[in-house]
Amino acid sequence: MPTIFRVFGYIFKFYSNEHEPIHIHVIKGGSKAKYTINPVELIENEGFNPAELKMIESIVEDNQEVIAEHWNKYFNKAQ
Repeated sequence: MPTIFRVFGYIFKFYSNEHEPIHIHVIKGGSKAKYTINPVELIENEGFNPAELKMIESIVEDNQEVIAEHWNKYFNKAQ
């Protein structure tokens, strides 16, 4: 399960058996969330408070291209 990057202790990753649409999992401590990247939208949240979700969403928005590049490279998709 590739880790794309870490920011402020949050781990941004996807799993090796993922499916479309492109999305990212965010983990910190016992909390986790899942966001699609186009559009950036929260799909699941287990434990993050609203302020954390706002910050995570901003990080995902700022890194949409990076996430998509890693996804396409890992799953061997044409860009």
